[in-house]
Amino acid sequence: MKASFQEQAKVFKALCDPKRLAILEQLRSGEKCACVLLEALDLTQSGLSYHMKILCESGIVASRPEGKWTHYRLDPAGRDTAIRLLEELTTPDGKPENGCRQR
Repeated sequence: MKASFQEQAKVFKALCDPKRLAILEQLRSGEKCACVLLEALDLTQSGLSYHMKILCESGIVASRPEGKWTHYRLDPAGRDTAIRLLEELTTPDGKPENGCRQR
């Protein structure tokens, strides 16, 4: 994975907020209209918009407009990217550390 650190951080930023985790939990059962998310999560429209922007920019959530509302769903490609990124960042590469000795 050759994404920049800033691009990679978007994935983790999307996952580090309780409200965004609650949104993801709501989306696990399928696509939801923003109006449904607003009611279920007791958010203001501007609050939901803020969180959805972060989730969509991370690639974990996809959106589609329909009339005056937007519908959101989990994006399997974004999920797979997040999983690969976490595995890559937490798997040792086998190179010895510079200047540090193992005891």
